[in-house]
Amino acid sequence: MLWSFIAVCLSAWLYVDASYRGPVWQRWVFKPVTLILLLFLAWQAPMFEAVGYLVVAGLCASLVGDALTLLPRQRLLYAIGAFFLSHLLYTIWFASQMTLSFFWPLPLVLLVIGALLLAVIWSKLEELRIPVATFIAMTLVMVWLAGELWFLRPTSPALSGFVGAALLLLGNIVWLVSHYRYRFRADNAISSACYFAGHFLIVRALYL
Repeated sequence: MLWSFIAVCLSAWLYVDASYRGPVWQRWVFKPVTLILLLFLAWQAPMFEAVGYLVVAGLCASLVGDALTLLPRQRLLYAIGAFFLSHLLYTIWFASQMTLSFFWPLPLVLLVIGALLLAVIWSKLEELRIPVATFIAMTLVMVWLAGELWFLRPTSPALSGFVGAALLLLGNIVWLVSHYRYRFRADNAISSACYFAGHFLIVRALYL
């Protein structure tokens, strides 16, 4: 796992650096390369149960979504659908490991975060309002179930998955706000760093 980890970190750093100050070709190359390396890393994980392959499928869906974001704007709807599928697969994976429980402060906080995010970007979404709102809701459910799993069973794999899901949410918040409301210089670098770190921590949970 060590060399795979180093390769993922190097590729992700090259993309994040390019997002901040590098050439366009570097971004086009190293985003899919990083996801492919994460996919190989997940594939090599010790799968004690078949549901572990949901993480592999989730990474594949994210890879498709990333490819679609490189196409013209009319493909953005399909990219959102691919990311929705990725988070749905992660959600099913988290749900498969837990029994019925409810820690009410977490969904309450997530509802507030989701409402604030939609309030900020809603007027700029135009025809993408329903797809984006559905995607945000799916992401919040993913973080909620990952958090419920950790509160129910506070183990290292559960913590890694929870932090990974939270970072995916944070990366999407930064991307949506910067894309539809307030642009700032390091927006792509921050959202990409959260995106790669989130996926990596979820994959890491397979090894713990």
